[in-house]
Amino acid sequence: MLMPWPYPDEGAFRPEPPRPAPDDEDARLAALVAQRLSSDWSTRGQQIVVTAQNRVVILTGVVAGPDARQVAAEIAWDVRGVVDVCNALRLAGPRRPRR
Repeated sequence: MLMPWPYPDEGAFRPEPPRPAPDDEDARLAALVAQRLSSDWSTRGQQIVVTAQNRVVILTGVVAGPDARQVAAEIAWDVRGVVDVCNALRLAGPRRPRR
């Protein structure tokens, strides 16, 4: 009886390529920025969502005014490890009366 033996360039001998691990640095940066935004008096209570990708912090949501928008970006820039900030925060418009 002859047992087949795979050649070295077949899949049995090639090591499994490493799977990309979730970037813990991005999660850490997003958590730090969110914590600092919630502790600042001008951004506390605003509807700000913080995400990070490749050490770029992305701010989305709605804030009450331009000052809160600017302060949120400055807080994100002050976190060590942040390489860029994408400030996509929108300003809350005047409320329309219900009909």
